[in-house]
Amino acid sequence: GYLADFPQMSNEERSRVIERLNRFHINGIQFYDWQYKHQEPIRFENGRPAADWTDIAGRPVSFDTVKSYIDLAHSRGMKAMNYNLLFGAYEGAENDGVKKEWGMFKDPAHGEQDKHPLPDNWASDIYMYDPANPEWQNYLAGKEIETFKTLPFDGWHVDQLGDRGPLWTYEGNPVDLAWTYQAFLKAAKEKLNVDYVMNAVGQFGQEHIAREAPVKFLYTEVWGKHPGYQNLKEVIDQNSAYSGNRLNTVLAAYMDYHYSDSPGEFNTPGVLLTDAVIFASGGSHLELGENMLSKEYFPHKNLSVSPALEAQLINYYDFLTAYQNLLRDGTVESGLKAEGTGELAISDQASQGKVWSFSKRKDGKDIFHFINFTDASTMNWNDDQGSQREPVERQDVSISVRTDRPVAKVWFASPDVRGGSPQALEFTQQDGRLEWKLPKLKYWDMVVVEYEE
Repeated sequence: GYLADFPQMSNEERSRVIERLNRFHINGIQFYDWQYKHQEPIRFENGRPAADWTDIAGRPVSFDTVKSYIDLAHSRGMKAMNYNLLFGAYEGAENDGVKKEWGMFKDPAHGEQDKHPLPDNWASDIYMYDPANPEWQNYLAGKEIETFKTLPFDGWHVDQLGDRGPLWTYEGNPVDLAWTYQAFLKAAKEKLNVDYVMNAVGQFGQEHIAREAPVKFLYTEVWGKHPGYQNLKEVIDQNSAYSGNRLNTVLAAYMDYHYSDSPGEFNTPGVLLTDAVIFASGGSHLELGENMLSKEYFPHKNLSVSPALEAQLINYYDFLTAYQNLLRDGTVESGLKAEGTGELAISDQASQGKVWSFSKRKDGKDIFHFINFTDASTMNWNDDQGSQREPVERQDVSISVRTDRPVAKVWFASPDVRGGSPQALEFTQQDGRLEWKLPKLKYWDMVVVEYEE
């Protein structure tokens, strides 16, 4: 989950936000844009933290609100993660002790420092520094040590900005930016022994992060190179492969992106189908905070969550938590394929007009997922215009699987049915075929096949 608003608030207001996130079983919170400057996270006055400051967009930040949110998170067993880039500073950062010689440049002659442009009425553009430069590492780690001494954060949520194209150091050496990330994280971990998570924007740098960096899980901000529902599963599978099936994945995947340019409500079918794919694939979805994410700038909140969507999301997060050991605790692909024996088309690919099915294996059980794209109007997960259609609920969907292993039990569970409670299914097995019927299929069903000893 996330938090993105830190003005002066009553404790009741803050408690309400944390209580809601706790109801979704969220156990880690990214504190987004809470800091004064990227190179100076806390504003100090006479050696003490200031009571308040403004963030990069000019929004008010109260020190007491940040501190209280951390304490409230801890009271619910949640980790509070301090958000900051690993290579960003404001214009004029030299006044805070940053040296231009630590920068990354768009030419070998250090004529133009790379920067991330921001709106004119914001405090500054963000200027880029070399994550592998030891002096920059020491500088930023020093600022973060100061931060962790002042506020009881549990870890650092490290951000980046994706592939920046060809870059050079001040001395004119080319920068292998993707490689610098794990180098930075290793150095930071030595200096500041806290929990680390790092964003891989569009998977940029993820292989190095997964294999070599001291992170607790993998985090991917999903963009245009991975537009389809199938791509979400591919990213999660790729992350598992990179880490030797050691690290789980959280996807930052923004829903109703351009639809949210105007006020309205999130489109429920789009949100639930995307969550179904992410959860069934073994991932989790960074989407819930004070509101719900539709843009990479977390405070953007033109769209609200309807009471109906809120209730369904609770079912989905209950389901994700209740069945986490079958969804994402070291499961592997099983290779078994489910086929339809009725009028409903079932495919092992995410295809419009069909039910997508894939299977996993864990502790000798086979776990089948069925995601309903029969009525889908788009196969792009972000449902950019908020137009994804609600699927028609199907009943008694006939399923067949080829297997010779003697089956002891088949059971079914769905976040769309009976609050996710499991239900034993009747089945038949003969001539190398196992058959059963899904009682109901709306968005997502899971079926677990257990075998005789």
